[in-house]
Amino acid sequence: MAGVATVVVGGSRSPLGLALELAKIRITAMVSVTTAMGYVLFAGEVRPHLPAVVCGVLLLACGSAAFNHFQEREIDAKMTRTRRRPIPSGAVRPATALLYAAALITAGAGILAACATPTALVLGLVCLFWYNGVYTPLKRTTPFAVVPGSLIGALPPVIGWVAAGGSALDPRALALGAFFFIWQVPHFWLLLLVHGREYEKAGMPSLTSVLSTAQLSRLTFVWMATTALACLLLPLFGLVQHGWALAVLGLGSSWLVLASARLLSGSLRASLFRAAFFAINLYALLVILVLSVEGLLQ
Repeated sequence: MAGVATVVVGGSRSPLGLALELAKIRITAMVSVTTAMGYVLFAGEVRPHLPAVVCGVLLLACGSAAFNHFQEREIDAKMTRTRRRPIPSGAVRPATALLYAAALITAGAGILAACATPTALVLGLVCLFWYNGVYTPLKRTTPFAVVPGSLIGALPPVIGWVAAGGSALDPRALALGAFFFIWQVPHFWLLLLVHGREYEKAGMPSLTSVLSTAQLSRLTFVWMATTALACLLLPLFGLVQHGWALAVLGLGSSWLVLASARLLSGSLRASLFRAAFFAINLYALLVILVLSVEGLLQ
């Protein structure tokens, strides 16, 4: 299967489906959601230009994702999980994907320049550069690329924060970014526990070739527990003030630690890793929802 965003018409993928797949819409949609959350947390309301800010960040992220498809087309062709992507499958020409990426990036940057603060635009462009210019090349040289690469997930809520008029150096914004930075590491390593051997076959450095499955599982558990701890520290920065929100985040964090504790068991299999992957994503959505409501109730 090529992904849930792909539309199939008459046995072939539609142009809309291919466009959404090149944009990695399931990932970039999350970027737009965390941007909106950061905005609302600072502003305490939904202002008229919030949709434009979110749209600009989304288009910039989609363009970055499409460019990543172009960059990794040869590696994608070597892996079962990715060989059906638009470029390696032959559904989209590399040059077409590159033009599509350029159009999305130009549109996204233009919207941010017109509707957001200069700092928000700069941070958006930093995300673009870091993903395509730093993280993507690093993946070819080190199995630990995800650690510096997690900066990409940390910046969108900060972009929303500064677009609403806040400072990027505000401790509250930094705490918010730190949570999403930490969250991204186990999110990726759980995928690695399922697909790591494919990375190795494609000639990519992978932690699965450095650590055993049991070792990587234990390390992932530590990062998942640290993610829960990072969330519980958010109230100390004034980002969570209502009792109901503290209770929900406390219960959610406890549940995440208990759910991830299964990674310490002796029975390690793909279904367990997929369940943990689902858990940490569900937890992130819970945190986003709680923080967004908190912002609107300020």
